[in-house]
Amino acid sequence: MKLSLATRIFLGYAVVLVTFGAVSLFSVRELHRGQLEIRLLSEGYLALSQSTATLESFQKNQANDTARLRDQQDLTMRRMMIQLARRYFFEQMDQQLEETLAITRRLEEFAPEDEAAFIDDVQRRLTELQTKYGEYREVAQAAYLVLEQVEPEPKVASLRLDRLQDAETALGATIKLLHSSLEAHTRQRVAVTQERERRTGIAIIVLSVLAIAVGLLATGFAARSLKPVRTLIDGVSRISRGDYSTKLGISGADEIAVLAREFDAMARSLAEREAQLAQKQEALLRAERLAAAGRVSAQVAHEVRNPLSSIGLNIELLGDQLAAATFADPSDAPEARRLIAAVTREVDRITEITEEYLKLARLPAPALRAEDLVALVQGVVGFSREELERAHVAVTTTLPDAPVPVQADEGQLRQVFLNLFRNAREAMVDGGTLAVRVARDGAQAVVTVADSGPGLSAEVRGRLFEPFFSTKARGTGIGLSLSRQIVEAHGGTIGLDESAPRGTTFVMRFPLS
Repeated sequence: MKLSLATRIFLGYAVVLVTFGAVSLFSVRELHRGQLEIRLLSEGYLALSQSTATLESFQKNQANDTARLRDQQDLTMRRMMIQLARRYFFEQMDQQLEETLAITRRLEEFAPEDEAAFIDDVQRRLTELQTKYGEYREVAQAAYLVLEQVEPEPKVASLRLDRLQDAETALGATIKLLHSSLEAHTRQRVAVTQERERRTGIAIIVLSVLAIAVGLLATGFAARSLKPVRTLIDGVSRISRGDYSTKLGISGADEIAVLAREFDAMARSLAEREAQLAQKQEALLRAERLAAAGRVSAQVAHEVRNPLSSIGLNIELLGDQLAAATFADPSDAPEARRLIAAVTREVDRITEITEEYLKLARLPAPALRAEDLVALVQGVVGFSREELERAHVAVTTTLPDAPVPVQADEGQLRQVFLNLFRNAREAMVDGGTLAVRVARDGAQAVVTVADSGPGLSAEVRGRLFEPFFSTKARGTGIGLSLSRQIVEAHGGTIGLDESAPRGTTFVMRFPLS
């Protein structure tokens, strides 16, 4: 049976597709296996190793504190150290142990069967660790009860401390053994994964070469089958040069004739596309004109500043003259001063608007240096507190005790915080509460500014950071757009907390220094 031209080409490329499909399926399968290995390492063993390292760090710190507690003679300091141990160390250890056990439980859900024995061993070690930790807590509490006394018996105190340090040593040894086991197993899995990836890479390369060879053979077969199409080259060349009005006009019912008619249809389609491209080019030119108008408006704002400064100065001089002037009717003096004050306010407002437009158009690159985000926020809150309190806005802050270092331009970040505080104050017309919070979240610093105002609609939330969009009667729509530009220039993000139950909550994230 003689095959048609289309059928022969189809079969040739079907072979190519099947070949490349088989290579792709093999690659996807191996990629999936690699992803499982990566997940096993990243979400499983590396997470467990980090968690046990944290446990070991907690235990070492507490052991050091116990050693200092032995040498501490001051009762107040001794009681304070004991109180800190009760409040923080035990809570941290309990939480970390629970997190470690949670990781092992999650690990059981996706770990391969050949890892079940090791995971069971890890769980057994964790159970042993919990037991020793419980024994350690009992010894620690007994020692603390003696050391909290005003005049503890020296021998009893020394004995209790010895037991406490022995318990700490045993606990630390258990944690260290668990951590070492996890690290060793992780290294082993990494080595196995690397070897598997090496073999998979070689296999994919070999299969890809074979697939390419098959593709070349299919291409040669298709080229040989398409030799009759050479008669169409002249017409196709004219079409490729842009002469879409040319028609091949080949009649008949064979495959070449069908192909010629398809070329004619393609020519018409290309002609229509050229027309569409011309329309789009015209639209692009209109957009460029609008952009040029924007640049002109920025230039106009720049040029307006100079006469505004002169007008403002002259108005001030005129005000001084009016203050010293005498009027035929003394009742005219207050009205004249009121008019001068109104003009001055409008000049100041226009000056402020032009400055905001220029800032948005030419925001300077931030001069980054090491800053403590906690101190920076405290400074801005202190600066704004009196203004907020006059507006009946109570300010609450939640700040960490330790510094939160970031690379920042202090002046630009102050501008962002002041803008958010001002927006919050204006949103709470009848007063309310402004809550400011600074915290760490992994490798990021998080600043939250929340007000108890009426909140924003879904439509306003979607357009809140658009330039020139404002819900205020006299707003320019520049503040939040400029704030977003500054935060992003610092490598951070700013957005709204959609889950806030009331009011408006802005959340800013910055990379820790």
